Amino acid sequence: MDIKLVIFRENGERRDFAIGPGTTVIGRKEDCAIRIPVLEVSRHHVELRIGEKGVHFRDLGSANGTYVNNKRVAKGALQAGDHLIVGPVVFTVQVDGNPDEIRAVRTRLRSRAAAQSGAEAAVTNDEDPISALEALASSADQTALDPFDEEEEEEA
Repeated sequence: MDIKLVIFRENGERRDFAIGPGTTVIGRKEDCAIRIPVLEVSRHHVELRIGEKGVHFRDLGSANGTYVNNKRVAKGALQAGDHLIVGPVVFTVQVDGNPDEIRAVRTRLRSRAAAQSGAEAAVTNDEDPISALEALASSADQTALDPFDEEEEEEA
């Protein structure tokens, strides 16, 4: 089974993250397989398990929750085309090349700072989640890093 998490940058560049068999953790801490270094993401936010029966996930007690297709969920199965939302980042799940065409998705993102002020950040087809991630990080007075830029990771 070939599993990928797909995200798009503001410039339209597609980034694929292959998820191998076993367990993959997404979170803010350095030991996570996919690291998203912003406060809206818990240190160990969500765990993905790839097995013979498909792709399953479990929220690891995150403060802001894990969302699948814009619904907050604690655990379950992921299907091809589902949108896994971790903090301000929206991943599209691709299983064995399906769906074959993936576009940036429209969703509503809120940070704690935005929730307190009543402001919202929207991700549309014209704006990728990395831009929203940087905007949310700026509003929370923290330094935003692009968690998907390998060059920045190496420099850090």
